[in-house]
Amino acid sequence: MTLEWMGEYRELVEALIHYCNIYAAVYKTEKMEYDGIKYSYSQIQVLEYLLESEDQRQNMSCIASRLGITRSNFSKIVSRLQKKGLVDKVSRPGSRKEILVTVLPLGRELYADYSRDILRWHFSPMFDKLASVSPADRDAFRDALFAAMGGSSYVRGIEEK
Repeated sequence: MTLEWMGEYRELVEALIHYCNIYAAVYKTEKMEYDGIKYSYSQIQVLEYLLESEDQRQNMSCIASRLGITRSNFSKIVSRLQKKGLVDKVSRPGSRKEILVTVLPLGRELYADYSRDILRWHFSPMFDKLASVSPADRDAFRDALFAAMGGSSYVRGIEEK
């Protein structure tokens, strides 16, 4: 059976699905290690976003929404990171319910090590291929991915929680 609904985008969709399936298979598995601390891609994503937005002092709900994960899942990941000594949780001054998460020095070291490795093994080959794509075309591809996610009832459910 030919899947005509994908039209000329079939090869791109296939590559995207293949990538997502591989990523999903390892997302929560703690296979990476730094100085005896095992961690997963889901944990490193949270750490990465916390570092990237630390000057914004966003609460946990805001960060979970930005990452496209439930607040419950985000909270579980933060608890794991806290047990490993990578982050700390504190109440926002004047609001005991609003929790802020800060990255501790060990978390910064772990992330620096991870970022050097992931660039070398994973992203450099992708960036090399993307170097020939115009910034406008990269923006269009990014927008297409977000448009596809916008049609997902799962994504809408996360944003509503």
